[in-house]
Amino acid sequence: MTMAVLEPGARPELLADGFVFAEGPRWRDGKLWFSDMHGEAVYATTMTGETTRVLEMPGRKPSGLGFLPDGSLLIVSMADRELLRLSPDGTRSVHARLGHLVDDELNDMVVAANGTAFVGSYSLEPDAGLLLRVTPGGQVSVAAEKMNFPNGTVISPDGRTLTAAESKARRLTAFDLDADLNLDGRRVVATAPDAAPDGIALDALGGIWAAFPLAHEFRRILPGGEVTDRVPLGDRVAIACALGGPDRRTLFLLSAVDWNSAALGGARTSTVSVVRVRVPGDGLP
Repeated sequence: MTMAVLEPGARPELLADGFVFAEGPRWRDGKLWFSDMHGEAVYATTMTGETTRVLEMPGRKPSGLGFLPDGSLLIVSMADRELLRLSPDGTRSVHARLGHLVDDELNDMVVAANGTAFVGSYSLEPDAGLLLRVTPGGQVSVAAEKMNFPNGTVISPDGRTLTAAESKARRLTAFDLDADLNLDGRRVVATAPDAAPDGIALDALGGIWAAFPLAHEFRRILPGGEVTDRVPLGDRVAIACALGGPDRRTLFLLSAVDWNSAALGGARTSTVSVVRVRVPGDGLP
């Protein structure tokens, strides 16, 4: 049995609360940045829980986040099927419009080191999902077709592999990335027959931490599917995770009491918790 990576005796501790549906966590510049999808805003919180509302986004349903090389924040606007850009000076603009390629809403995203974004579509029908590529200049194309609800996505530290959680297929799927950031060599690297993965994070040993909303837990999965660690949440829904902190050994856990906006009813019961791990994060985001 492979060694567990959770610190011995570690238990999740509350870092920040008061959100409706926290999603899309990204560690950057000493803060955890994340969306409140149903609370319609983007936030950043420090390691001591000091939280700032970065941007209000009424009616837009923010989801995946990422950063361009100049420090600009990219935000997936699910409802508008747009990629928004918040420049370091506070200027807001539309980075790319993706609605001509997708009928459904957009979903999560990962941004490569050169600023190329890979955005998934919120597809409920089998094999109807897409991964869309958005260049640093805002040009949009289809990177991969026939995905089954592409969700959390990560890029390896060498920039040569992209791995996506396909929620409806209950698997993690990897692609090779060439020098022009085209996707090829599609393959299944792990399956989770009992649950659907959502947001994911990559560590330095190739393990992937994944949120499993309906299983009410986070799991660390190795290529091939072995689960080395679990963080159960009781009745709460696991949404997404990120590895960050000064040494990237803090696992941020985003959860809510339900995934459905109508059931949530605007109640601010979503939280960000933390737990320490022995293997640091690696790659992007």
